[in-house]
Amino acid sequence: MLFAALTLLAGAGHARAQGLFDMRDIMGGSDGFRGGGSSPIRRQTVNFSGQYAPGTIYINTAERRLYLVTGNGQAIAYGIGVGRDGFRWSGTHRITAKKEWPSWTPPAQMLRRRPDLPRHMVGGPDNPLGARAMYLGSTLYRIHGSNEPETIGQAVSSGCFRMTNEDVQDLYSRVSVGTPVIVKN
Repeated sequence: MLFAALTLLAGAGHARAQGLFDMRDIMGGSDGFRGGGSSPIRRQTVNFSGQYAPGTIYINTAERRLYLVTGNGQAIAYGIGVGRDGFRWSGTHRITAKKEWPSWTPPAQMLRRRPDLPRHMVGGPDNPLGARAMYLGSTLYRIHGSNEPETIGQAVSSGCFRMTNEDVQDLYSRVSVGTPVIVKN
């Protein structure tokens, strides 16, 4: 048994050295599916002074926050991951589609930058879009879950807005197709 454990650890060290090992492959996410751990930025109800109708999503990329306006001067604030330098954008769109455990097909621009990416991934715990995705207009961008909750609060994406799977499921249940989304840098 000791030999088996040492063999497993040696293999893990080799995989880690090659950049292939992720402890989540063994431990899983904290809520039963990979990457579902809690956000480093806690979801909370906050005072909100913007002039937006209840139900509007307001994203402030500099703050790394997504606000769902609830009315009466308040909003639910969620921590998000945003686009890295050169990939941030601003504008106004609407949610045009919602999907649970969405599949992912990297766009051609992303595949040119990262030819190592798969051409398509079915939805599930290993999928980088996480548990839910809300598609923004005719853009390539989404508000989606993540199997990398440690990236919440960071600028690491190619322009999409990442949330923990727990938070994206909460937001998904509160919004519908047609919800306005305002993105400010």
